[in-house]
Amino acid sequence: MGLIDWFKRGVGEMMVARPDDAKSQVVWKHPDPTIPMKSQLTVEADELAVFFRDGKIVESMEPGRYTLDSSNLPFLSNLVDSFTGGNVFISEVFFVSMREFTGIKFGGRIGHVEDPKSGIPVETMVHGEFSFRVTDPESLIVGLVGMGRTQSHLVRSWMKEQVLKVIRDRTAELLVKKKWPLLDVTSGAYTEEIEQDVLKGISEHVADYGIEVVRLGNFVIGIDEEDSDNLKRLYTDAAYLRTVGGVGQYQQFAAGKAMMGAGEGMAQGGAGGEGGGAGGLLGGAGLGVGFGMAQMLVKDHRGGEVLAPAAAGIVCGHCMTSVPAGSFCASCGKALKAAETPAETGAGFCSGCGSPLAPGAAFCGQCGVKREA
Repeated sequence: MGLIDWFKRGVGEMMVARPDDAKSQVVWKHPDPTIPMKSQLTVEADELAVFFRDGKIVESMEPGRYTLDSSNLPFLSNLVDSFTGGNVFISEVFFVSMREFTGIKFGGRIGHVEDPKSGIPVETMVHGEFSFRVTDPESLIVGLVGMGRTQSHLVRSWMKEQVLKVIRDRTAELLVKKKWPLLDVTSGAYTEEIEQDVLKGISEHVADYGIEVVRLGNFVIGIDEEDSDNLKRLYTDAAYLRTVGGVGQYQQFAAGKAMMGAGEGMAQGGAGGEGGGAGGLLGGAGLGVGFGMAQMLVKDHRGGEVLAPAAAGIVCGHCMTSVPAGSFCASCGKALKAAETPAETGAGFCSGCGSPLAPGAAFCGQCGVKREA
């Protein structure tokens, strides 16, 4: 057998296909642009083969096995190299996976987000998985991958950045517009709503590159554990105070609690940094506000707890019970101090419900009964 005959036989037996160790790659480029005529092209069921010549797309081949011959694939006649007598054609062949790529992990910080329920800014984070697939292989190659030897991990890295960017923006926007409490968000109560909004937002960034993010899998929006505990305490305290007597605006209460937490931290050796006692982002929040929440809980004459009135009232200094005017406490029997008597405070109590009356008030602020002369 002559050298020419051997070459022709070798040409006919050449295989053009993606190797097994490259099956996981989004895009794989065949290493040799010089392909002998009658080579065997194999396109797997989950991919497409895209032929380029001189920087232009020539043809895309669907799954199947093909004999690369211009007699049965007319587009190859445009690729034939005349210097080889028609035995070789020149083309760059890309294999693009069309299946859904799952389990792509991502994560990072969202940043400071204000909790709508308390008004406190909290550091939030997100981590999870997403899946994507290629919808237009030609746009992916031309618009993102390029004509060089592709590296699929770069496609994944770029996709992670886009997902994190959009979920950061959309989560902060939803919290502001929908006024979702952060603890409800971190519990997973709004996972489906966030996923739908994020997928819609991502499509605007990746569609032009022939990619679609199919779904977000098991993603979690979280906050610092210490901040979470502080928010839970704020919610619990505010719910209790609203039940037993009302505290006015909840955000004032939250800011006051945060301020008191910062004060405790400074008393223990510093308001910031490690070991400060104020701890977390909530520890130093709200300084300079919330001082109106400094009223203390006292007992009324019926045994319930109410906030001590902002105006002076008659509160026993021994048992801390709000009692009617007199020289002795109606609850514990001990003598009332001079500062607790009506002559000093100018206070009185409602004849209808027994609640403390503010000096000069004509009606009870709790039940509306007219003040007796």
